[in-house]
Amino acid sequence: MEFTNLRIEKRAPVAQVTIDRPKVLNALSADTIAELSDAFDQLAADPAIRVILLAGAGGRAFVAGADIRELAALSAEEGRAFALRGQEVFRRIETLGKPVIACIQGFALGGGCELAMACTLRLAAADARLGQPEVKLGIVAGYGGSQRLPRLVGRGRGLKLLLTGGIIGAEEALRIGLVDEVLPAAELMARAEALALEIAANAPLAVAETLRAVDEGLDLPLDLALLREAVRFGHLCATADKHEGTAAFLEKRPPIWKGE
Repeated sequence: MEFTNLRIEKRAPVAQVTIDRPKVLNALSADTIAELSDAFDQLAADPAIRVILLAGAGGRAFVAGADIRELAALSAEEGRAFALRGQEVFRRIETLGKPVIACIQGFALGGGCELAMACTLRLAAADARLGQPEVKLGIVAGYGGSQRLPRLVGRGRGLKLLLTGGIIGAEEALRIGLVDEVLPAAELMARAEALALEIAANAPLAVAETLRAVDEGLDLPLDLALLREAVRFGHLCATADKHEGTAAFLEKRPPIWKGE
């Protein structure tokens, strides 16, 4: 599939999706959102790809936000549809069954910060700047920011950022738990790829079930979440990968995963 606003590079078991609109700081137009949906559907269906890196082109921004020209023209009903579409695509990324690592350099504002928060992990260059400045435009975060940010950093810290529209640097984002690592910009992609390969070396079914268990369990009472975990554990015990993993451990050799 050909894309206008994205680039996809596959280096199995890792793929990299790059939002390629550097002249507008990789702003999320409706077309870009549609292409992200198609790209991640394609990668979800590719068994050779186990981890995905998500980055922005140009070095100045991961994603600087939504396309303000498109946003300015929205009616109430169009705005609701606009938000629901973005939420749908971001939730698809969040529940892909394969880890997605956001590689944040420069600005990750508004929809860009929301996109990063929908990823499994977030690595930031030292020059990264993150925030949800929607209140400065007379709107609220519409792609999940009002929900994911407090879940990541806590209610008070989340509300402070959402209500002030403030923008924070990479070190502050690391301190409050919005990003997972901060690196020099020159080392960002190499570290992201190394982390992706470390994850991809593990059993793909086990990785997928771990992602689902955490995503599902965070909003359940602990007793119910533990029961769901036990069901997933039992399911994996009947897989070929579990047999291979335990055999490889006992035989002191690297496992060969089949995803079965």
